[in-house]
Amino acid sequence: MEDSPISRLPEDTLHQIFSSLSLREIMICRSVCKVLNQTLTSSSFMNLISTRSHLNLIALRPPHHHHNHHSRHVPLHSCIHVYDPDPNQWLRFSLDFLPFRSPYPVASSLGLVYLWADSPDSNKSLIVCNPLTRQYKVLPQLGSAWSRHGSVLVDSSNRVMVLTELAALYFSFSQKTQQWLKFSSNLPSKPRSPIVVSNSVFALCDVGSPWRSKWKLFSCAVKNLLNLNVNVMNNNWGCLERHEWGDIFDIMKRPRLIPGNGNKILMIGGLKSSYSFNQSCLTILILRLDLETMEWEEATRMPEAMHRWFQDSKFKVFGGGNRVCFSGKKVGRLALWDCSKWRWIDGVPGNGDELFRGFTYEARLTAVP
Repeated sequence: MEDSPISRLPEDTLHQIFSSLSLREIMICRSVCKVLNQTLTSSSFMNLISTRSHLNLIALRPPHHHHNHHSRHVPLHSCIHVYDPDPNQWLRFSLDFLPFRSPYPVASSLGLVYLWADSPDSNKSLIVCNPLTRQYKVLPQLGSAWSRHGSVLVDSSNRVMVLTELAALYFSFSQKTQQWLKFSSNLPSKPRSPIVVSNSVFALCDVGSPWRSKWKLFSCAVKNLLNLNVNVMNNNWGCLERHEWGDIFDIMKRPRLIPGNGNKILMIGGLKSSYSFNQSCLTILILRLDLETMEWEEATRMPEAMHRWFQDSKFKVFGGGNRVCFSGKKVGRLALWDCSKWRWIDGVPGNGDELFRGFTYEARLTAVP
């Protein structure tokens, strides 16, 4: 590319040529060569195409053992692998603009990606960035224990929470004191798959015995976390229960939560064949809870031919809205439920045999950290 005629064109001319492309096509062109990557990531070109509509993507987290690997041979820069469902294509967003080691993406909201990374003093820092515009900010430093045991949640106002069983941290760039606020969680057990929907945090907790799990749904309004009254803090979580729900949580094996569209929650898990201790699962079930009516309904269940790949395999679930991804050990590809349709996603980065986690990512040019 460096020796081709197009590389001798003025930068303004290149900008005009590539500005006629869609955002999706521009992202693909960035990976062609170094010259195009520099041209299509320049601030002047970003301003020129700033009105492009966003892309609804699915981003992968690196496999867990990569996150915990601290060898001196770990490369300084990394990237985010994302899947674009519409053209059925994998893309890669470079993170080489971040001056940190081992960036590990964990969450996203309104076009911004949140990552853990190693700071120069070997502590963990939480970073917010826009991979498209290559801008970033560093949040106040946290201890490494929070990155190992905490779940990072971000609401629609880009307020950040790090949640554990015993405590919750809260941070917003709009608050007067630019530091983390710490609150008591007082949950009965470690929160499973916590999510943010409609300005409230929801999580599953196991309230059963060491021999038999019993899952319950807990919720807490974000505004309650910000109430500095100690008496309120000690009772900020509530268990959501309805008599008409019956045994909705008992029929699911190892359920997980994912935010649905609007004011809805998706719960995904194996459909038990019986109530015995080591029961097998008939299929993987997706249930939908409407927070306005507080009624559950079945959204879908995994087709039998697809479920065979996950029946005897540990698997992870991630996504949002009407897109849910399933990653299984040694499956070699991802299963996707996309707006009522089931299909396979091939070409997973790496050898395809690892367990992946992920999150939905709205790629936006206008999002500013």
